[in-house]
Amino acid sequence: MSITPERKEALINEHARESGDTGSPEVQVAILTERISNLTEHFKTHAKDNHSRRGLLMLVNKRRSLLDYLRKKDAERYTALIAKLGLRK
Repeated sequence: MSITPERKEALINEHARESGDTGSPEVQVAILTERISNLTEHFKTHAKDNHSRRGLLMLVNKRRSLLDYLRKKDAERYTALIAKLGLRK
């Protein structure tokens, strides 16, 4: 359900705005998106895992908050990020 350190490092390198950037909204949203996709795969085989479902809802809400912040601060970065990650909005 969690992501491997190698995959996390790859996501950071792919979405970082500059070298050593791990805290920008783009990086955080990319990591959350990866974790959300892993959890949705988990629920295909473990439908009754309600404890993990609560964690999934918290991750989705955190990602939504970060995306709202990014849209408010810089709309171009927001649209580029959702296009890159393949998110709906």
